[in-house]
Amino acid sequence: MDSIQLEKNIFLSNFTTWRIGGPAEWIGQPKNIEEIKYLINWINMKKIPCNIIGAGSNLLINDKGIKGLSLCMRNFKGIQVDKNSGIIEVLSGEMLPTLARKAAASGLHGLEWAVGIPGTIGGAVVMNAGAQEHSISRYIESVTTLSLTGECKMIKGKDLNFGYRQSLLQNEKLIVLSARLKLVSGQAEKIRQVTNENLNHRLKTQPYKAQTCGSVFRNPEPLKAAKLIEELGLKGFRYGGAEISKIHSNFIINANKASSSDVRELIKYIQKQVFKSYGILLETEVKQCGF
Repeated sequence: MDSIQLEKNIFLSNFTTWRIGGPAEWIGQPKNIEEIKYLINWINMKKIPCNIIGAGSNLLINDKGIKGLSLCMRNFKGIQVDKNSGIIEVLSGEMLPTLARKAAASGLHGLEWAVGIPGTIGGAVVMNAGAQEHSISRYIESVTTLSLTGECKMIKGKDLNFGYRQSLLQNEKLIVLSARLKLVSGQAEKIRQVTNENLNHRLKTQPYKAQTCGSVFRNPEPLKAAKLIEELGLKGFRYGGAEISKIHSNFIINANKASSSDVRELIKYIQKQVFKSYGILLETEVKQCGF
């Protein structure tokens, strides 16, 4: 296939919001289903592993890079909205904030909370992304997936075993192609207003423009990871080029050319201090790749 370009030794720091990551042995950025299937056939022919990347907003990649094909889905985009039924069909590379704004503009209620989450819909479904007591699983009717052997399958939302930042898709080697969501009709102006308010709140309370991966740790419910870290006086603590945000302590910032090792060591330090003081082992929300 002539339209899809396979590139070699491209630094994955360009594909993560932390701006950290070594070279991919191969990288492909498909724009349509034919290109995705071509790449799946290619990895099977070459007998090499496949790593799936969305927006790279929940990912720490080793500075040494990763072997095989890095399949970057961010160009696989498209949204179809049926205002009457409240059904939205969205391809997995579409950004969650774009989807939230599109829903708001269409007078559909349900995704106002999602406007500030800088991930793709594919990543959001896999991680069951959420904020403000909401999560994407509440609105998922079904997802369409493609296995690494080329088998296409539709899975109903109720069969995805959703939990707090959990889904069946984290344990399966499946590529999310699209999701079908069901929202509720409402007043477009009111929905837009709430959406904008949510974004403004996130801008004020999180280091939104810094190089981060979003929340690093899962909340040990009913407690909040950020509160535990903040109570230990760790805001602003730095290891190498990685720093605990002074704005929100569950964010680690790439403050000065941080390495993947800097971030990993800072994560371990936070876990050690929280466990020593509270007896709670914080689990990471961020996915680590190539270690």
